[in-house]
Amino acid sequence: MKKLLLLLLPLGISAQNNPNPGYWQQAADYKMEVNMDVKTYQYKGKQTLVYTNNSPDTLKRVFFHLYNNAFQPNSPMDARLKAIKDPDGRMVNRVKVGDKEVKESRISALKPNEIGYLYVANLKQDGVAVTNKRVSTILEVDLATPLLPKASTTFTMDFDGQVPVQIRRSGRNNKEGIELSMAQWYPKMAEYDIDGWQADPYIAREFHGVWGNFDVKITIDKNYILGGTGYLQNGNQIGYNYQDEGTKVIIPKKQKTLTWHFVAPKVHDFTWAADKEYIHDVYKTNFGTTLHFLYQNEPAIIENWKKLQPKTAQLMELYNRTVGKYPYDQYSVIQGGDGGMEYAMCTLIVGTGEFEGLLGVTAHEMAHSWFQHVLATNEAKHSWMDEGFTTWLENYGMNEIAEKKVANPHADSYAGYLSLVKSGKEQPQGTHADRYDENRPYSIQAYSKGNLFLTQLEYLIGTENLMKTLKRYFSEFKFTHPNPNDIRNVAERVSGANLDWFLTEWTKTTNTIDYNLKSVYSEAGTTKVILERIGRTPMPLDIAVVYEDGTTESFYIPNTLMRWTKPNPFANIKRTVLDGWDWAYPTYEFVIAKDKNTIKAIVIDPLEIMADVNRTNNVYKK
Repeated sequence: MKKLLLLLLPLGISAQNNPNPGYWQQAADYKMEVNMDVKTYQYKGKQTLVYTNNSPDTLKRVFFHLYNNAFQPNSPMDARLKAIKDPDGRMVNRVKVGDKEVKESRISALKPNEIGYLYVANLKQDGVAVTNKRVSTILEVDLATPLLPKASTTFTMDFDGQVPVQIRRSGRNNKEGIELSMAQWYPKMAEYDIDGWQADPYIAREFHGVWGNFDVKITIDKNYILGGTGYLQNGNQIGYNYQDEGTKVIIPKKQKTLTWHFVAPKVHDFTWAADKEYIHDVYKTNFGTTLHFLYQNEPAIIENWKKLQPKTAQLMELYNRTVGKYPYDQYSVIQGGDGGMEYAMCTLIVGTGEFEGLLGVTAHEMAHSWFQHVLATNEAKHSWMDEGFTTWLENYGMNEIAEKKVANPHADSYAGYLSLVKSGKEQPQGTHADRYDENRPYSIQAYSKGNLFLTQLEYLIGTENLMKTLKRYFSEFKFTHPNPNDIRNVAERVSGANLDWFLTEWTKTTNTIDYNLKSVYSEAGTTKVILERIGRTPMPLDIAVVYEDGTTESFYIPNTLMRWTKPNPFANIKRTVLDGWDWAYPTYEFVIAKDKNTIKAIVIDPLEIMADVNRTNNVYKK
């Protein structure tokens, strides 16, 4: 207990640590004991959950997620796979029917001993049995006693689970042979917030949860090595390189199982993985966080996993400097799952392939620790705030540690966004994650367009202000589920610019940016330039003029909606700030005080940060 308290205290996080007046959030503290049968892949557990209602509302019902139930034929996830035009390739089998290739749901083909399930029994509230109903991946619970504001209640339950054959994220025996990837494996309290209960069925998107403290004991065959969320409390009894230096751990031959005891303070999830063939490496950093790496003892991958370790430390240190200090004392990179997925204090990733891919997926999933597991926006509603910001940090970090840096580390996101615009299938970023017509538009808006939210913010307020915004956003809103207005508010306070128009245009519409250098002509020894706004989204414009004598000057046209002028982004280049361009005017004219014959080129957005969907009309060349 003493060790647990020492781990809990350093975080020093208040449940209401949010600058918005009247903010509140719920709390859920879990104690769980689970026994895993590695022969049947079935497990039994007991859970005690202390749930605190910090809302102003009296709650008469609560909801639990039972994610494993998604991996059953005819589940909502199965139905979605069959209905959507472009199902996730990892979740389907491609079969030939005549001359056509058909994509069949892997879930539909699962046998009874292959499905996933999670069933709850003996559910009580403060010792009194409660009425409950299982609806696929949601458990609906009618409280025996209404839960008043600022009050807590204790739920106790037994649960039975079966680990599904690995289909998506969690599961057993994935393609790389990892036996157990235990993600979303326990009855998990749904989030209740200012928008009400967030109890969506699970159809393979990502997660939203209630912060709390976890105390978890996992009993499993002694030959299995575990890694995951939290701090192992009994490493000196477990061994497998979790023991203190110099401690010799001897497990009696007659002993068949080990009980692994983890505690995790202030997290909204608990994930673990297990395999008999794991190598467990511990990497001590110089900034206080211990890194754990668990990967298969396969000669073909060992060298890559060894090389990954100092690079992971380098990236984490960079992320700390860029966004804010990672608030936990450990982080684990674990081979498991079906690609890469972030979890509290750990990630499950595929472990084979080229080193660049291994490093890239680690860079991305670890970056989620800041945006999904410390800030934790509701991804069902605002996936771009997690996936997009994480993609920005991944690209920035990978470029910073690269031997050769590139001018634009976000080029892939620009290309992805442009392809989405051209496809005509874009939906607004405010669309619920489950409601996208296809998977590809969802992914591009979340990752690529979400990333470009930050690059456009950089274009609007400047690089220095963007970096200050990220740090202040993390500092003010960590552990509080921020929403889109929060990042906008921080950027406004940092810069002084009005940005509500940008948040609306970028996230609530499919309007695009498209400016045209319509005409350039001489007039009485000067040059008149006429610009045209083709896209609906207004932007301020940086314009560079390159002269025949090799000199350059720039012009800045403010967007009047911003009521602000950004700093000059061009070092050592003279800049002229022109009158603002109001959205109501489709064209804009300005004069260069030199004859057209002296001009070699005129370029809109020479740094190519603005997400203009047609750059071909941004340049005039002599």
